[in-house]
Amino acid sequence: MADSIEKKFPSDGEARQLIIEIGRRMYDRNFVAANDGNITCRVSPDEIWATPTGVSKGFMKENELIKLRLDGTVLKQGPLKVSSEIKMHLRVYLENPNAGGVTHAHPPFCTSFAIAGLPINSAMCSEVVVTLGVVPCVHYETPGTQGIPDSIAPYCRDYNAVLLANHGALSWGKDLIEAWYRLESMEHFARIQVLTEKFIGKTNLLSREQVEALIKIRESIGISGGGFPAHCADKPQNLTDVLI
Repeated sequence: MADSIEKKFPSDGEARQLIIEIGRRMYDRNFVAANDGNITCRVSPDEIWATPTGVSKGFMKENELIKLRLDGTVLKQGPLKVSSEIKMHLRVYLENPNAGGVTHAHPPFCTSFAIAGLPINSAMCSEVVVTLGVVPCVHYETPGTQGIPDSIAPYCRDYNAVLLANHGALSWGKDLIEAWYRLESMEHFARIQVLTEKFIGKTNLLSREQVEALIKIRESIGISGGGFPAHCADKPQNLTDVLI
């Protein structure tokens, strides 16, 4: 069994290249500004690569990345130190053995939800229910302190992402690509929810029965976490064609 798990991890070189690429995407999508955000990728049961502190995610170099054990021991380090926010990444890996990658950023719509203290918890889009699920908003803790990893710990196994109150967004997945896609999905859906509720002003939620069918799809494709959205319709609201 150990050998089969080992083969799922990327090599050191693959992990470094992937972190650099996702850092560029994160910066280009306006998910971070200046030196914000951090990214990690697991390369063995007890080792990860991480982004350094004080560097824009759009302009990182491979020799600036840092390799650590899950206990925080630095194995390889270039000219820069690891971010103080590495604690929350390490906590995700320790709480969720299936996690292979973690992303943290400050996407504008997600961060607006986090500032308002609102979870992403409405059954609006079928794709979001399946691939992302509910995103809790955890209470505020000072960035870089032990408070943040402690605050996210209860959610690391049963959910796929969290919002950090007055701070930003954190996502994880079986690999770094999935973690990144979940961060993208969070921001995309948060934007859709704002546009639907505040600009269109009318929302047809999926019913509980419709959500239950989507949860079965989620489970069939191997996604175990995500929870059940609190805000659903009692009856389907979307079964009639609308022409005029």
